[in-house]
Amino acid sequence: MADKKEHLNLVFIGHIDHGKSTTVGRLLYDSGAIDEQKLKKLREEAERVGKVGFEFAFVMDGLKEERERGITIDLAHKKFETDKYYFTIIDAPGHRDFVKNMITGAAQADAAVLVVAADDGVNSQTKEHVFLSRTLGIGQIIIAINKMDKVNYDENKFKAVKEEVSKLLKSIGYKPEEIKFIPLASLKGDNVVKKSENMPWYNGPTLLEALNDLKVPDKPIDLPLRIPIQDVFNITGIGVVPVGRVETGKLKVGDKVVAVPGREGRGVVGEVKSIEMHHEALKEAVPGDNIGFNVRGFGSKDVARGDVVGHLDNPPTLAEEFTAQIVVLNHPSAMTVGYTPVFHVHTAQVTCTFTEFVKKLNPATGEVLEENPTTLKNGDAAIVKITPRRPLVIERQKDIPHMSRFAVRDSGVTVAAGMCIDLKAKPLNLK
Repeated sequence: MADKKEHLNLVFIGHIDHGKSTTVGRLLYDSGAIDEQKLKKLREEAERVGKVGFEFAFVMDGLKEERERGITIDLAHKKFETDKYYFTIIDAPGHRDFVKNMITGAAQADAAVLVVAADDGVNSQTKEHVFLSRTLGIGQIIIAINKMDKVNYDENKFKAVKEEVSKLLKSIGYKPEEIKFIPLASLKGDNVVKKSENMPWYNGPTLLEALNDLKVPDKPIDLPLRIPIQDVFNITGIGVVPVGRVETGKLKVGDKVVAVPGREGRGVVGEVKSIEMHHEALKEAVPGDNIGFNVRGFGSKDVARGDVVGHLDNPPTLAEEFTAQIVVLNHPSAMTVGYTPVFHVHTAQVTCTFTEFVKKLNPATGEVLEENPTTLKNGDAAIVKITPRRPLVIERQKDIPHMSRFAVRDSGVTVAAGMCIDLKAKPLNLK
């Protein structure tokens, strides 16, 4: 196991047609993750549908409909390795209708590459994606200023776009001076994996080198234990085995734990008898581990998907109501107080009601635009109050950020995304 590379999830974001898919395709090809044969096929396919030069984009765009429309619809997951890390690339669509995928993608990303075209600069979706990345807790970001070939590899053009993007990043709390800006021409391969001959004025890293400079986020071992349950199995001869991913904290054999809300909405207490991952017994589990664990005291009807397991001395928080910062992404008209859609929080899906719109914010800067707005529509950011219709575990962003984020869905569409910033806890009367 010692030689096993550390793993990072990477999301590519940015405005439509700024070259995200092409950048990913070029990265995979030049680093040897896809072979010449496969690329040749994609090149022929691109020519056949009249999209010459789209072969790199086709690496990520698997769906036929996407190839013909030339835009990325769904999240594509691709794995690739550098000499240092093992990456899963999540190619997040830039097109407006597909922002919902961007959320589910960004929510699990450790770092983002923002692609901005040198000939087009910052656009509406550039802003939206950067704001979402911030809201969803992505701390590390690399800026790829693409299509430098379209501006004759002009250093001044690069500087102007860099300045424009820096202002945007600064306005929402990123520190531009700590961020790498890389001039690329992905279609031609400049500065993606290979250093460009065309930009002697640039002496920084290639995109690949910048990826190697990313940091693996610290495992949140020091935070309280939180394991959202994905599934519960009843195994003959063993008993009840909840399965889930450890988000924060540590679980050890012998620990006294509680599942919240549990069957009656007030928590179920038990003691951990065994922990297993990939059919191997563990003494302890840490964040990122997908485990099954057997608990003495949990009956088969006591725990279910959406419950969260924590230690008895620091149990998961049951929210009577909570305050959240949200971004409205895709509501057919406008949201009003009383709106009751389904909230997806960790593994739980719970109907909740918007009980108060506290204030509307500027999505790019976070400044207050309006107190107590009556409606919220697409593109609006706001602070709102929410009441769950049945017991729900959620945590404050400042306490346990991993357990604070959520997506709001209605009739198959992601209407909004956000994070819990405050809450009123419901006391548990644990037996």
